[in-house]
This record gives sequence, structure tokens and C-alpha cells, in this order.
Amino acid sequence: MSSTGQGVVVTGMGATTPLGGDVATTWDGLLAGRSAASKIDEDWVDTYELPVKIASQLAVEPTEILKRVEARRLDRSEQTAIIAAREAWQHADLGDYPNAEGGSPKVDALRLAVIVGTGIGGALTLLGQDDILEQQGLRKVAVLTIPMLMPNGPAAHVGLEFGAAAGVHAPVSACASGAEAIAWGWRMLMADEVDVVVAGGTEACIHPITLAGFSQARTMALRNDEPERASRPFDTGRNGFVLGEGAGMVVLEREEFAAARGATVHGRLAGIGTSADAYHITAPDPEGTGQSRAIAAALRTAGLEPSDIGHVNCHATATSVGDVAETVAVKKSIGDHPVLTAPKGSLGHLLGAAGAVEAISTILSVREGLIPPTANLEELDPDVTLDVVAGEARKQSLDAAISDSFGFGGHNVCLAITPA
Repeated sequence: MSSTGQGVVVTGMGATTPLGGDVATTWDGLLAGRSAASKIDEDWVDTYELPVKIASQLAVEPTEILKRVEARRLDRSEQTAIIAAREAWQHADLGDYPNAEGGSPKVDALRLAVIVGTGIGGALTLLGQDDILEQQGLRKVAVLTIPMLMPNGPAAHVGLEFGAAAGVHAPVSACASGAEAIAWGWRMLMADEVDVVVAGGTEACIHPITLAGFSQARTMALRNDEPERASRPFDTGRNGFVLGEGAGMVVLEREEFAAARGATVHGRLAGIGTSADAYHITAPDPEGTGQSRAIAAALRTAGLEPSDIGHVNCHATATSVGDVAETVAVKKSIGDHPVLTAPKGSLGHLLGAAGAVEAISTILSVREGLIPPTANLEELDPDVTLDVVAGEARKQSLDAAISDSFGFGGHNVCLAITPA
């Protein structure tokens, strides 16, 4: 294993997910192999006669955490982003914010950036305010409708929260958005543009139109009678994903800066890789060509060899083609030795937040030497010829791991994680 020199370290993590309202409870749920999927208790499920009646909904409602006036001014995707970002900031011990000059006493505002990705953004606000316009007229439309529905809204609010003046960015690359935000942060830090980046992803769009659209695309699990068994990555009985919601955030720092302030380091973002399939708007390349290029790029930028990688945290959404294509890509770029897991069996698919939450899971696996099981994996697809953890968490010391994230449009992002 080699080193590229000055690196990027992870000093803080935050999350709110269907498994728990913070990182610790989410991690416990993953280790237990618990599924968060449940029936949707909304009248519209029957009104629209949707074929999908289940989802992975937040374990803790944002309104239980945020002040009432604060929650009313934010779209649900912005609420989850703020909650996860605050936890990550506090975990990193970056001090009170903002001070009189902006930023915190521990980081100059002009050296602080925020990057928050989302796949869909403020869809709930857009659709809800459109209903109000049609039913009640112009004067009832919320004054903050545009800031609540715009895809850069979560990034903008997190940036305002911490007084980030070096840049606020909002990558939108479908289900790879959260991972791309983290990769973008790595680039800014390696270029010495900033000292600290708060990066991650958010999504909250459990709504009739998203369920209907994904259902029409034949990508969703249909096990309505057993929601907790519906998401089945790598299993022979898989038939699609379960839609989820939530957010995940990490605090990334230049290694020198973190050391100078005495920060606790939980892991290293050793390298990143991105690519595009240039194949199809929704389907992955079955040969895994673009995905394998992204993995190879992550290894190259991290100064790692394929033999260094002991674990791959897979994107695996439980679709028939996607899961197998990813294992093909892993074998092409790394080999057949890494141990795999697929968090979406437990979490459901958090879309734009998935890559960030799963990156946190990968960081914790490397730090703790524990790989969570793939929930609901009862009979491994015979076309999957790699070792996938199932049943219970596996203890394994890891020198390096890869977190995969892939999105509609052929977006591929891979993150290489090494120990602190």
C-alpha cells in the first residue's frame, strides 16, 4: 500500500435515516441486519391505487428535533440535511458557529466549504405548493416556495448554518449525488482551496408521483405484505428497491489542518473515482465497464493496489441487472477476494442520500473492523460469485475499503476509505 502524501481525513459524521435519528442508531441497525421498510400509512396509497404501498421512512421525524418555526421554513429534504450536518459538525468538535466574522473559531469561514448533493430535491414542496395554488389560489402559496423547492436548497441552508464562505455546491447526479459531494470535497481539499468541507447527501421524496414513476420503470419491490423482507440485494428473489428518505454528512479536513487543531480522525478518504457509463438513461452497463473504471480511478488516486481492498460497500439496489453488473465491475477492477455488503437491504434506497450514508457505513466498517450483513439475503444469486456477508455482521480487520455509488444517467462514484 502506498501513500499520495498530504491527505484528507474524516473528523465528523452525521445521519438521520430510516434506521435511526443519528449515526450510532443507524450503525446499530445495520449491524443487526434490521430492515426499516414498513407500510405507508397515508390515504393516497389507496386513492391512486399504487402497486407499491411500502417505503423506508425516517425513524425520527425532523419536527421532533427542529424548532417549529425552523421546520416550517424548510423542505423535508432541507430538514434532514440540517439535522445530519449539525451532528457531523458537533462530532468533529469544530466549535460554535457562526461567529461575528462568519464561520467558527476553529476554522476560517473563507477556508470552509459545504457540498450537499440530492437526486430530486424539494419535490414535496413543489408538488404541495402546486396543489395549494390550484385549490386555494395565489395568496396561499408559501413565500419561501422557491428556496424550499430548489435542489441547491439543502446545500445553501447548511452553508448558511456554518457560515461557509469558500463555496457552497450542490451536485445532482441521481443516486450518486451524496457520494459525488464527498468526492468533490476531496478535490477541493487536495487542491488546498479549503481546510474543511461539510459534504454529503439528502433526499425526502416519498410521494405518489415518485412511487408511481419508479413503479412504471419496474424498479420497485412489490412485497407489500412483508415490507421488512422486500429489499433483497443479491438474493434470487429480489425484484426491486424500497424507496427511502434521509441524509448523511461527513466533515472532511486536510490532514495537516486536522492534526494542528488536535481533531479526532475516524478514517481517511484516501482517493475517489468517477466515470460515466454512456450506456443508458436508467440501466447500468451489464458488463460493468464504467463502474470498474470508477473503482480503478479510486484505487489510483488513493495509491492503493487491488490486493489492498478487503471490503466493498455495494450500491446494490436489489434490481435484477444492477446487482450482478456491480459484481462484474468489482471482479474486473479488484478481483474476487473482497467481502461485500449491501446496506439497502436494511435502509432501503435513499437516492441522493444513499452514497453519503453508505460512505459513513464504510468508514465505520474500516474503523471498527465490522462488516454489516446484507439484510434479507437468503439465497445468493448464482451469478453473484463473490463473498457477500449475510445473517450476521462479520469481524474483519480492513486495510482499505471501497464504497460504490451509481445513479440513473450512468453516474458512477467510488470512494476509497483507509484507517485513521
